[in-house]
Amino acid sequence: MKQQDYLQIHSDDDMLVALKDLPRGRMLPGDGGELLLTEDVAAKHKFAARSVTAGELLKMYGIVVGRALADIGKGAPITTQNLVHATGDSEAYERCGSWRPPDVSQWQDQTFQGYLREDGRVATRNHWVVIPLVFCENRNLSVMRDALIEELGYGRDRSYQAHTRQLVQMFQGGADSRQITEYSFPVSDQSGDSNRVFENLDGIKFLMHESGCGCSYADSESLCGLLAGYINHPNVAGATVFSLGCQKAQIDDLQRQIHQRNPDFKKPLYIFDQQQIGTEQTMLERAIKQTFAGLMRANQVRREAVALSHLCLGVECGGSDGFSGISANPAMGHCSDLLVALGGTVVLSEFPELAGCEADLASRCVSEEVAQRFLSIMKSYEQHVINQGDGFDANPTPGNIRDGLITDAMKSAGAARKGGSSPVVAALDYPATVTQPGLNLLCTPGGDVESTTAMAGSGATVMLFSTGLGTPTGNVVTPVIKVASNTELAQRMPDIIDIDTGSIVRGESRVEEMGEQLFAAMITAASGTPTKAEQLGQDDFIPWQKNLTF
Repeated sequence: MKQQDYLQIHSDDDMLVALKDLPRGRMLPGDGGELLLTEDVAAKHKFAARSVTAGELLKMYGIVVGRALADIGKGAPITTQNLVHATGDSEAYERCGSWRPPDVSQWQDQTFQGYLREDGRVATRNHWVVIPLVFCENRNLSVMRDALIEELGYGRDRSYQAHTRQLVQMFQGGADSRQITEYSFPVSDQSGDSNRVFENLDGIKFLMHESGCGCSYADSESLCGLLAGYINHPNVAGATVFSLGCQKAQIDDLQRQIHQRNPDFKKPLYIFDQQQIGTEQTMLERAIKQTFAGLMRANQVRREAVALSHLCLGVECGGSDGFSGISANPAMGHCSDLLVALGGTVVLSEFPELAGCEADLASRCVSEEVAQRFLSIMKSYEQHVINQGDGFDANPTPGNIRDGLITDAMKSAGAARKGGSSPVVAALDYPATVTQPGLNLLCTPGGDVESTTAMAGSGATVMLFSTGLGTPTGNVVTPVIKVASNTELAQRMPDIIDIDTGSIVRGESRVEEMGEQLFAAMITAASGTPTKAEQLGQDDFIPWQKNLTF
């Protein structure tokens, strides 16, 4: 099948997307007559479908994504010099009618292999977490990690140490700098964990962070809420917590937040207050012994067949490009719709990357109350950013812009497609926990790691993460499936990409077909098959300090 030259995503769009590099002077066919390109247009970038006057609002994906800074001729490239971020009226929405879910008959009786918890929730991983209430305890986490990880069989690839050892031997043998730089490292065997002491425990995870004190009380409260979400997470069997004692994030605050999320909390939880215990050695000896006993208990659970409705899917995009909203994100959206139709849960976050899509999402809310809560959270966050001297229009990165996403609204219009088309059942502020099946909106920043950290804290047990430029991002307790928007990326960075959706761009597959492939990959990952991020040990965890950072 011959690949198309360009794509008009929505019939109302004022701009077209180049699917390949298009030269100046190319005559393109179209519904409104032929169109002559006035300049070269690189793949992923946009050009005008009609003549535009300065000041006009331009649409893509059927919604406003920018305002023309100058007159733009038909067939001329859309750039940062002639288009600026703009959005439509977020209040101009009408509630949608009933949702028509996709056909899920082929998955109706399918299951995945999960860990059934005492409270009825189901995990995709069985982890133990070690958590500091304040950054002052990070060293103690490091000591405990060094004491446990290798001895319990959770060591990772050590080939780089072996390579360095070889370089040392070459240096000591008289090698010069040329011989050192020309030395070829052998291909490493990244086989992951081996010889585990606890065969049913997937890992011991250390959630180091730089928060807990020296911040606002609001941020320390949010930190306690986030950590409580992780301790209460289905993928976590139990937790060891270190407190210095004098920090803003207090033990009582953490325990209260845990109780709010789960009044019947029964997991093993061991808390150590260094200033009360005394010496570091005394505290660490107690922590290691009690944690080991907890690991023995956690190892008693085994995977079993459970319904797909128990899955909670987080959807994320990072390192996005001009194809993300055409291939990977809509495929993830279809996967999201399939899960919702089966009674599962989906979390859509990154509120700066929903700017301009408020009306569409509000129209899909199950009630006016949910719609107004979403709009209120969105406005409050945007105003907070403005008060800090910035704005959502600053969201696109240089990489986004270089690869065709030149306004935040344009980026958002493609990013929102990750959430599919199902009704919005709840709008949650950070760091709330998801409690309702269906599509949930969770307020987070646009930063990849802060957002994935928040979604896991809200209860996401598996994630789909689209990228057009490439990012290794993973999560410390939740498996993250990396989805490439284009085949060139998948071939260039195969160590971080799980699924390639570039065939959509080439016209070789439909969005729905790729969505079904993602759905199958989600089931496989949820049943225990490691994702690329897990194989690399990409245990990312960064709490959002909402009152200090954007």
